[in-house]
Amino acid sequence: MTTAVKNDRLKKRFEKWDVNGNGRIEKSDLEAEAGRIIKAFGEDPASPQARAVKDSFVAMYEYLAGKAGTGPNGALSEQQFTEVIEAQIFSEGDSGFDRVVRPTIAAIVGLCDTDGDGEVNQQEFGKWLAAIGVESSAVASAFRAIDVNGNGKLTVDELVHAVRDYHLGKSDVPLLGK
Repeated sequence: MTTAVKNDRLKKRFEKWDVNGNGRIEKSDLEAEAGRIIKAFGEDPASPQARAVKDSFVAMYEYLAGKAGTGPNGALSEQQFTEVIEAQIFSEGDSGFDRVVRPTIAAIVGLCDTDGDGEVNQQEFGKWLAAIGVESSAVASAFRAIDVNGNGKLTVDELVHAVRDYHLGKSDVPLLGK
């Protein structure tokens, strides 16, 4: 797909994470995203799984803000956000996604994985998508598209690749929500 698709999805990601709508992403915005996901699962915010989700979002923000030169307590403009994502994730390919995105996905899998098998089944995935605002009617087809080995479970690897492919414009599986 085109760079335009990738840029559009990155703009939507910025807008989704700019929780307070001030045109900047701050650490508190990513803490709020983590909180929404934790709440959607009915998880106690003090549980180890919930703390791992919050900590992973904070660590991702601090890494990106540091690379953008704003520091861990600074704010990212849309341009800074786009530039740092391009430099630290997109241009690094799989290693960029592994370094920056994988810890957050792994933490969310830890929250979703109610049966403790280290993978996400369709019901658990549906709760995750609902938490980020994806319509429930999209869950089954999204699950099938991401479940590349067809075993009825999603691994962290499959989910990282799905997020990568979505943001690079290689997949239309809905992963942003509202």
